[in-house]
Amino acid sequence: MFKTLGTVASLLLSYGLLLLANGLFSTLLAVRTQVEGFSSTTVGFIVASYFFGLLLGGLFAGRAVTRVGHIRSFAAFASFVSISALLHPLFVTPIAWMMLRMLAGFCMAGMIMVTESWLNEAASNKTRGQVLSFYMITNYFAAGCGQFLLTTGDPSQFQLFSLASIIFSLALIPVLLTRAKAPVPVHSTRMHVWTLFRIAPLGVFGVFCCGLVNSSVHGLSPVYATNMGFSEAQLSTFMAVMIMSGLFLQWPIGHLSDRIGRGPLLVYIPVLVAFAAIWMVFAIEYALILIGAMVFGAFVFTLYSLAAATANDMVTANQRVQVAGALLITYGAGAVTGPIVAGQFMGVLGPQGLFFYFALISLMLSAFAIFKRRRDGSPDKRKPFVAVPATQSTSSQLYLSAHDETPEHVTELDFGDDSKS
Repeated sequence: MFKTLGTVASLLLSYGLLLLANGLFSTLLAVRTQVEGFSSTTVGFIVASYFFGLLLGGLFAGRAVTRVGHIRSFAAFASFVSISALLHPLFVTPIAWMMLRMLAGFCMAGMIMVTESWLNEAASNKTRGQVLSFYMITNYFAAGCGQFLLTTGDPSQFQLFSLASIIFSLALIPVLLTRAKAPVPVHSTRMHVWTLFRIAPLGVFGVFCCGLVNSSVHGLSPVYATNMGFSEAQLSTFMAVMIMSGLFLQWPIGHLSDRIGRGPLLVYIPVLVAFAAIWMVFAIEYALILIGAMVFGAFVFTLYSLAAATANDMVTANQRVQVAGALLITYGAGAVTGPIVAGQFMGVLGPQGLFFYFALISLMLSAFAIFKRRRDGSPDKRKPFVAVPATQSTSSQLYLSAHDETPEHVTELDFGDDSKS
């Protein structure tokens, strides 16, 4: 395992710098929208634009990886993201920021594809879970640390935008200097989302709900904090606590789901998320808000892995690549929709409306899980749990699912018309 990690250390370093910059920039942009006086609805559309770009990147950015390879495509995508960060303070309009965020999302999807496909290629079946756990730790830790960089400058000025651009550019260096051999792109077919929904409705609905919530957590929580009157240091701590808390329960809940099943956990954990969200609605003191944020983050970021595992429990090993693509398209659809709807809640109910929205979506998921368990009345078929970070990322599997060529070992399913997928 350590030998494998040694071969991908430079890749993980680049990815960590990438998430460090992205963590800073996402929060910085949300704070800057409040400085500029943008409405919650407008901010919701700006956040949604990033995830729409992420979804488009998952579908189309893989062509660049296929044509020029992993290292060159990573360098090109990182350069575009670095440039887009510098353009924000030059064009301070909602439309310009929507376009720039869409570009950034597209490029981030490409870089995440490179990272995940490279890690999966480097790892064996025996080490893949451990390697991906380091990937997950890098994801949450770097994104959380990025929040503290907000205190190094004034969000109303250009310096923090420049700092984010510099870190995005630094992410190029380890990958460009690596001696490790990049993998050869793999091809597969797409799976229609409705086909998967008929097979695993709870898994698909759960992933969609995760998209609705997670995108709004990252994009609109800084707006909540700003409107609650937090200082920059308080805002950074609040965001870091909520994001880093996602590390704590991934493995315990994963192992528990292997023992008792995903279904019961998809009933009870969303209720705990809703409880923490309601706590946040009524909490006024900063210390109480931090406690709520820690509990909320610890539970909410486990739901994607549980929902994805639920869907994978219902399919064969030969269908996993296609299933991953369908799930991440579903997640992307939720991630685009979530900030727009959550922004409306904040516009009507104030900043606390964000967590009221989180509570509502969580209870919807729990209710659907109860409905499915009562209707089906059968224990789920469980396969080993693998924690998956889904906070700001797409997956290389979405890239794999977007190609038309099917390898011999992949079982062909009736997916409908691929042109409509």
